Amino acid sequence: MSVFDVLKERGFIQQLTHEDEIRELFANEKVTFYIGFDPTADSLHVGHFLGMMVMAHMQQHGHRPICLIGGGTAMVGDPSGKTDMRKMMTQELISQNGERFKTQMQKFIDFSDGKALMMNNADWLLGLNYVNFLRDIGVHFSVNRMLTAECFKQRLEKGLSFLEFNYMLMQAYDFLELNRRVNCIMQMGGDDQWSNIIQGVELIRRKESKPAYGLTFTLLTTSDGRKMGKTEKGALWLDPAKTSPYDFYQYWRNIDDADVEKCLALLTFLPMDEVRKLGALKDKEINIAKKALAFEITKIVHGQEEANKAQQAAEALFGGTGALENAPTVTITLAEASAKLIDILTANGIIASKSEGRRLISQGGLYLGDIKITDPDFSLSANLFIDGSILVRKGKKTYHRLVIE
Repeated sequence: MSVFDVLKERGFIQQLTHEDEIRELFANEKVTFYIGFDPTADSLHVGHFLGMMVMAHMQQHGHRPICLIGGGTAMVGDPSGKTDMRKMMTQELISQNGERFKTQMQKFIDFSDGKALMMNNADWLLGLNYVNFLRDIGVHFSVNRMLTAECFKQRLEKGLSFLEFNYMLMQAYDFLELNRRVNCIMQMGGDDQWSNIIQGVELIRRKESKPAYGLTFTLLTTSDGRKMGKTEKGALWLDPAKTSPYDFYQYWRNIDDADVEKCLALLTFLPMDEVRKLGALKDKEINIAKKALAFEITKIVHGQEEANKAQQAAEALFGGTGALENAPTVTITLAEASAKLIDILTANGIIASKSEGRRLISQGGLYLGDIKITDPDFSLSANLFIDGSILVRKGKKTYHRLVIE
């Protein structure tokens, strides 16, 4: 089976520039392709992970990925999918974020012996002469056509800066540079990148008189069209310091039933026969599929050991089995063991603020062990801690273990 068939069967492929040619290329040649990642944060998130999975499937079939760190494009900011202009970032911060991206990417892609490349568009974008760039590249772009692109259309009413308007030219130029430097002939990206990708394909065909191709993959959305990967704490990060392996596991364990099969296909390497069997489970049995999904994704992102710990903690908290010591744990001092509960929870990030804590208590959503907390001024006492620890439950599914050191 060619990687084209794999990507199609698993539900990745959304749009292609030249379907028949791409299908033939994937079956008969080793293709060098790239996906761009602008380092606008200090960690990859689950949206990036989808792109990593595409790259992993491609690499497993002998094709060569380029992870392009957007050290130059992040200085401008991609307007695609954004209702407002992105916050301007310093070159130093972008560079630091890019280094973190590189470290994380090495978990998913094999960069040994030239099997994949890591490149940074700062190497060619930051030193460009603007007038020469306009004469050489800008002349090939029609403003009229650019304004019809989906990534610009939704911004025109609120305002699109000229800074962001240049992003499409820069991304197209990236593709041209990669084509010239390492014979990259395909750009891939999320479906919101379609307009940008087309421009790069056409630029290479015009400037180099050579074939180039584009392919977009599905965006990670829920069955009702909402963006997946948002949590009450923000994005679902791949950095364990920003989203713990347990919280990461629990996110997938609790997704909607309707999204389970799609996520198994896109975000795990389980064979499709098994994906379909798990996806066909109904009612309470769908929990078997959710546990498989949560374990497999956590294993890929955080490793087997952390996946085991997250699974055991979840079983301990929700199933009465497993190892409770693997549950999310907050350590407090003996002096804090007599402080107000709401102060301890706020100080340790279990609740975002005291006002959220009071609201949670008034709604009957905060438990300490088996005790429902009804008083916002409830204070802890050391005798509540059995063997030095006690469970705090926030809502129906969020647990933390308080431990006295």
